[in-house]
Amino acid sequence: MRPEIMKEFERAGELSLLRLSEHREAGGKVAGLYCLFAPTELVRAAGVIPVSLCGKKEAPIAAAEKTLPPNLCPLIKSSYGYAVTNTCPFFCASDFILGETTCDGKKKMFELMGRIKPLHLMHLPYDARGDHALAFWTQEMTRLKGFLEGQTGRSIEASELNRQIGLQNEVRRLLWKISRYSAAAAVPLSGLDMMTVMETKSSCFDLQAYAGLLRQLIEELEVRSTDGVSVHRPGAPRLLLTGCPVGKGSDKVLRLIEECGGVIVSLENCTGIKGQDLLVEEDTADPLQALAKRYLQTPCSCMAPNEGRLDLLRRLVEEYRVQGVVDLTLQCCHTYNVESFVIREFLEESRNLPFLHLETDYSASDTEQLRTRIEAFLELIA
Repeated sequence: MRPEIMKEFERAGELSLLRLSEHREAGGKVAGLYCLFAPTELVRAAGVIPVSLCGKKEAPIAAAEKTLPPNLCPLIKSSYGYAVTNTCPFFCASDFILGETTCDGKKKMFELMGRIKPLHLMHLPYDARGDHALAFWTQEMTRLKGFLEGQTGRSIEASELNRQIGLQNEVRRLLWKISRYSAAAAVPLSGLDMMTVMETKSSCFDLQAYAGLLRQLIEELEVRSTDGVSVHRPGAPRLLLTGCPVGKGSDKVLRLIEECGGVIVSLENCTGIKGQDLLVEEDTADPLQALAKRYLQTPCSCMAPNEGRLDLLRRLVEEYRVQGVVDLTLQCCHTYNVESFVIREFLEESRNLPFLHLETDYSASDTEQLRTRIEAFLELIA
């Protein structure tokens, strides 16, 4: 049985759309975001509501391929497809878009999307190390601040930015606490439900209300943990899922793992714990630089080298007693595909862990092939 509060997480998107409509009718603004590098604290400090627009379904891809090349990442094509077909309610509700240069495909796609709605593009350094990278990214934060102030006609005050930083940090702490229940022998929350909980954060209207849902979930998980309630059979292989983002519509691999008898004890990817791992320094005289420091440490494969990802994986493997790692790469996502070699080498040589690299897209055509590979991988661990 699932925690009862999961019903509230599943309906949170619909409630958020209602609140967004009221917000806009009252003259408020909504920003569509695509990546963890977008500082939601700064957006909310401007009185703007941030919502995630990342494309995770196959349906709009055909429309996108009328403009974009077919041999492009499905996430990019899905994102653009929703924009040109105007079929994503959150894209429709967005007054402007915030993009980022995490890969060349997205960077060029954003040029086209900018013809549909106002779009601000944040330019990332390629290496997160050194003072030069921090100075550059702080400048990008300042540039974003100016864009938000221009869109809203209101100044972003340091006191409000510090307040929003505190709220986001509290949510991150709560998500980490929820994640930690899966480190126990009896895992009380499935990987699919964990994905739903974390994905809800990206579209919630009221961050404090979302934090309230998280606290209610913690209360239920505490009872389930005390009672030894588990979502898996005894001895089920404990897996960590890493790689490209997953979400509703692109959760094929996650579902297959759980259908085949594995238990996901940690989601390391962008829609998982990666975005909740680091806190922003609070109540500083320069909250903009504090934001820059924190967001620059996001362990994305667009960074070279990406040592932060190895550090995070090392901690998760140890703390969650992981028995195998599945690395999911979307077709034509070159940075994650190349980095998979480094991840395999690190996990097999330094941790002696079984490793499975899966490359797929959003279609169902390879479902049974993936199922066969996952079943064989689980048998290897068992």
